[in-house]
Amino acid sequence: MHGSVYVYVEDVRDEGAGRVLDRIAGYGVREVTVAAAYHGARDVTPHGASRVTVRSDGVHFPPPADLFTGLRLAPPVQPGAEGEPLAALRSAAAERGMALHGWAVFLHDLTLGLANPDVTVHDCFGGRGFPAALCPAHPDVRLYAVALARATARQGVDSVVAESLHFGGFAQGYQQERCFVPLGPMDEFLFSLCFCTWCMRRATDLGVKAEVAREECARIVGGVLDGDPPAQGEVTRAALTAYAGPDVVAYARARSETVTSLVSEVSSAVAAEGATLTFLDGTGHRKGYADGLPPAGLAAHDAWQLGVDLVALGDLVPSFGVLAYARDAARVADDVSAYRRSVGNDRELRVVLRPGRPDTDSEERLAAKVRAVRAAGGDAVDFHAYGLVPYSVLDRIPGALGREA
Repeated sequence: MHGSVYVYVEDVRDEGAGRVLDRIAGYGVREVTVAAAYHGARDVTPHGASRVTVRSDGVHFPPPADLFTGLRLAPPVQPGAEGEPLAALRSAAAERGMALHGWAVFLHDLTLGLANPDVTVHDCFGGRGFPAALCPAHPDVRLYAVALARATARQGVDSVVAESLHFGGFAQGYQQERCFVPLGPMDEFLFSLCFCTWCMRRATDLGVKAEVAREECARIVGGVLDGDPPAQGEVTRAALTAYAGPDVVAYARARSETVTSLVSEVSSAVAAEGATLTFLDGTGHRKGYADGLPPAGLAAHDAWQLGVDLVALGDLVPSFGVLAYARDAARVADDVSAYRRSVGNDRELRVVLRPGRPDTDSEERLAAKVRAVRAAGGDAVDFHAYGLVPYSVLDRIPGALGREA
C-alpha cells in the first residue's frame, strides 16, 4: 500500500530537505505531503531546532501575480517564502524518485478574516464571531480559493491536498477559546451556521425558508445562552429536525450546493495546471482530533454538517482524504468503509493516520489500523505529521507497513 508522510516547511528548514526525505524513504514511504499553504499555530516540535514552532497564516511561495492581481483577497506570505523552499523540496524529491503533494488550507485563515470580516461566517445573531472561518458562499472567497488552488498546483506538485474547502465548525474561532455556557453539540452546530447575504440567497434560490431558519436558530441558541438547558446527544438530521424544525435542517442541507460547486471549480483549476485534487474532508478531525475517541456517528455520515455531499463530490473529485483519528482499528475500518460506499469504487481514498498520541500507543496498534484501512477499501495511508512526534514514534511506520499483508 502506498502513502505519504505529512511535513511542514519548518521541518525541512530545520533539518534539511535531503535528511528529511532520506528518513522518510527509510520508512518505506515514497511520497511526501508538504504544507504549501497553512494556518497559524503553535506546535511542540520534538526534533525541531527550537522544540516549539510558531506558524503563521499564509503560503510558502511567492504568490503568482497573474493569479491574484485584481482579486480582493490574496494569501499572506510566510517568512522565508522568497527562498522558495517548495522548489528545493521538489528538487530533492525528484532526485530520490519521490512524489510530492502540496497541502493547502483554504478557508481557515485568521489573518484574512480579521482584515476582511465581511467574508467570514455570519451567525444567526448577525455577529462575526468566527474570524478564521472564510465563508465558501462569498464570491471573493470563491475567487481566492480557485486562485490559491492554481498557485499551489504551479509549485510542481503531483496533487493538491485541499483542507478546509468547506464550511467550518463552532471551534473554528479565535486564538483563545472561552465558553462558560454549557452548549450542546446541536447548539454549537446551530451557532456555527452561516447566515450571510450570500448563504441566505443561495438557500432561498433552492426553495429554503432561510429567514425562518435564521430566526429559529437565534431563538434556540439565544435561549440556551439565557439559561435554558442545552440539547443532548449527537447531531443527526432526525434529532435536529425534532430540536430546531425542518426549515433549519433544509437550510443546513442546502449548504452542500455551495461546497460542491466550489470544489468543482477548484478541481477544474487544479487540473488545468496539470495536477489532481485530493479533497480532505475535515469531519474526522472534528470528531476525533482531541482524544482519538470519536462519538458513534461515522465521519462519512456526518460530513453533511460541514456542507460536504460525498456522493455528489464522488462524481467530481478524483481523490479523497479521510482523517481517521481513532484509537480503535475497527472504528477506522468502519469509517473507511463508509467513505468508500459514499464516493464510489473508482476514486482514490487516502486515509490519514496519526502514528502517535492520542490515537496510537504502539507499533502493533498502528499496524492494526493500516491493515484495517486496506481491508476496508483504502488505497493509501498518509501519516501525520513528521515534525509533531518524536523519531521513536515515526520509527513505528516501517514495521506497521511491513505487517499489513
